[in-house]
Amino acid sequence: MGESGKRVLVINAHQTHHGISEGRLSRSMAALIADEMVQKGYVVRKTYIESGYDINEEVEKHLWADVIVTQSPVFWFGNPWIYKKYVDEVFTAGLIQQSFLGGDGRSKDDPSKQYGSGGKMLGKRYLLSLTMNSPEAAFNDPKQNLHQGRSVDEVFAANTANYTFCGAQVLPVFASYDVISAPKVEQDMQRLKDRLTKEFG
Repeated sequence: MGESGKRVLVINAHQTHHGISEGRLSRSMAALIADEMVQKGYVVRKTYIESGYDINEEVEKHLWADVIVTQSPVFWFGNPWIYKKYVDEVFTAGLIQQSFLGGDGRSKDDPSKQYGSGGKMLGKRYLLSLTMNSPEAAFNDPKQNLHQGRSVDEVFAANTANYTFCGAQVLPVFASYDVISAPKVEQDMQRLKDRLTKEFG
């Protein structure tokens, strides 16, 4: 086990769709994240959801980690369904065990407490790294009909809210855009390296 503040869990949330999304980019990005974090002195544990997982082991990994990074493609404006299944199973176990959170923050004695303030992941940091075919111009522009001016963080808030709810600090989403129509893989890889350095030293 690494020293305090030097433990990272890297989750690969890719789901294979043969002929459309084989997962090479997700694997490359997840490997880059792991390699960069090792170079920064972190002990790395990994989960590749599509290869299977043990729910209680994933709870333990989350409790062990100081930093959690999920690498995921965007399928129909969200994470693949296997990631949603993973979250439902792992975070429900964390709730039942009272290890991720002790409730929603409210109590019968004080129902006025803020909803979402019962998390036990305080001090942990979470980064979501996405690959998508959407161009960057589709975000932050009120003239764009699809997202109507919303940012990447706003559009994908449902994909990070579980960590916020459990008390973790959610960092701004990292996005690789246009990965099918106009891929810039080398530039995206370098941007990701730079982002990891900015956040984690």
